[in-house]
Amino acid sequence: MFNQFLRENKSAAVLLTILRLYLGYSWFTAGLHKLMGGFDASGYLKGAIANPVKGPEGDVVFSWFVGFLKGFALPNVDLFNFLVPWGETLVGLGLILGCFTTAAMFFGLLMNFTFFLAGTVSHNPRDIFLGFIILTAGYNAGKIGLDRWVIPFLRKARKNHIEKEKPKAIS
Repeated sequence: MFNQFLRENKSAAVLLTILRLYLGYSWFTAGLHKLMGGFDASGYLKGAIANPVKGPEGDVVFSWFVGFLKGFALPNVDLFNFLVPWGETLVGLGLILGCFTTAAMFFGLLMNFTFFLAGTVSHNPRDIFLGFIILTAGYNAGKIGLDRWVIPFLRKARKNHIEKEKPKAIS
């Protein structure tokens, strides 16, 4: 019932737009700040590796993620120095414009979870909660935005492409 409200209700579309703009602004400004100020993830990665998330017994909870940071992220820090600021900026832009909203929110949640796994709590729980509301709403979250025109256009183009590719009946 709540999912139906989120996915189909016009009032929900208005509330989702407010949430979308709020999160979009947060993502966009965080990314833009990193793009303009020069961003280097190596300090963050080294800190996450040196001080991983630990359980009540003192054992490392996400050892597989620490292994990923140590074996892949840190050696490829230049890739992450590019991906993080641009990813944050583009997620924010997608949410603000309401264009590819569900894709933008999916990638925003992916980043939220990676920050969380690295031990950064900050505003991540709130952003994850709001992000799942937007993701659950699907198309309705971007209905007051560019998705109103972009998604139907893409669906129509896909349908035309599928029709064109169907094998012709031999008579």
